[in-house]
Amino acid sequence: MSKNTICLWYNHDAEDAARFYAEVFPNSSVSAVRRAPSDFPGGKQGDALVVEFTVCGIPCIGLNGGPLFPQTEAFSFQIATEDQAETDRYWNAIVGNGGAGSACGWCEDRWGLNWQITPRALTEAMAAGGAEAKRAFDAMMTMKKIDVAAIEAARRG
Repeated sequence: MSKNTICLWYNHDAEDAARFYAEVFPNSSVSAVRRAPSDFPGGKQGDALVVEFTVCGIPCIGLNGGPLFPQTEAFSFQIATEDQAETDRYWNAIVGNGGAGSACGWCEDRWGLNWQITPRALTEAMAAGGAEAKRAFDAMMTMKKIDVAAIEAARRG
């Protein structure tokens, strides 16, 4: 096990979430499902309690802790994409599987976890600074899913 692992709190469906992430994202997998040795708040003996998984190479634990602590935008995975096709694929997988689109490339999956689907074109535009970054930023602020062609056009002015 990694020395530092992200622990994500789920109501009761960490295993479903982890399996979905493993199907959608490269270098992702479910490595273990640990069952509760006895009843616990929000679950019963034998229920999945802890799910060990990886998302794009990042080790995670999904803890089925019950409804006490729902996910918020204070934590999100940021997925860098190479082009519009990859951006669309991840966005559509999350939003089309019971999730919801938000603003500026953010979306929420059906388990309440937040994602930033961020094309490298946007990251590079912001890194350029100055007027180029401002134009790209202003364009991004009008979007839900990021439109790579619109960001690139904004960079050019």
